[in-house]
Amino acid sequence: MDTFTLWQLAALAAASILVGFSKTAVSGANTISLAVFAAVLPARESTGVLLPILIAGDVLAVLVYRRHAHWPTLLRLFPAVAVGVVAGTVFMMWADDAAVRTSIGAILLFMSGVTVWRRRAAVAAKSEQEAKPEDETAAETATGRGSSRGGRITARIYGVLGGFTTMVANAGGPVMSLYLLSAGFRKLGFLGTSAWFFLIVNTSKVPFSVGLGLIDARSLLLDACLVLFVIPGAYIGRRCVDRINQKVFERIVIGATVLGGLQLLLN
Repeated sequence: MDTFTLWQLAALAAASILVGFSKTAVSGANTISLAVFAAVLPARESTGVLLPILIAGDVLAVLVYRRHAHWPTLLRLFPAVAVGVVAGTVFMMWADDAAVRTSIGAILLFMSGVTVWRRRAAVAAKSEQEAKPEDETAAETATGRGSSRGGRITARIYGVLGGFTTMVANAGGPVMSLYLLSAGFRKLGFLGTSAWFFLIVNTSKVPFSVGLGLIDARSLLLDACLVLFVIPGAYIGRRCVDRINQKVFERIVIGATVLGGLQLLLN
């Protein structure tokens, strides 16, 4: 840690705050944190440092939204996610820092494009969903529209892609956001299902990351300092989730993610 400049430490702290915020307010917004960590640290090692911080944010999100998860959706996704995680682990076994940096940059740009497409494709569905009570969560999703839009084939595609991107770059958030929104999830059901999903998936990635040498004593020491910043971020997110202007925030997230992806690809 004595090799970091003050600005680098400040950037990592701010990225950790954003992790907490994204876990309790806007899932997938931590792609900015991913870009910051990969810019300050070696790209390959940054995934191992970021993982415990993400898990800390997942724990806080589960404590807040644990009652709103839809378990049939989670159980449908997990087998395909496991395949994606294994594929990502195999990739990380031979990929050097340059390959990982390029992969993270490409994934960020791809996820930005997916997010833009998601927002445009969901406009018609959103106007229909807004007429429903807030308490309607994933129950109707599984039996009605969710089962038609998020069938088994769709779940497998998103699951594999989500597992691969989360293992290689901790960038599964936008993939899962797209899947859950396309399945018709409302805000609380979305946040609750996403919270449990990433807590389980990120925790299951720890043995793989340790085996790849991405998590060690040095990375955990840095995590011990940065994880404290996740708590205020989660608190801010919980306080803002009902008042946040989703459209404006998503535009900021997409713009920052594109810049981060381009920075990684051009370096």
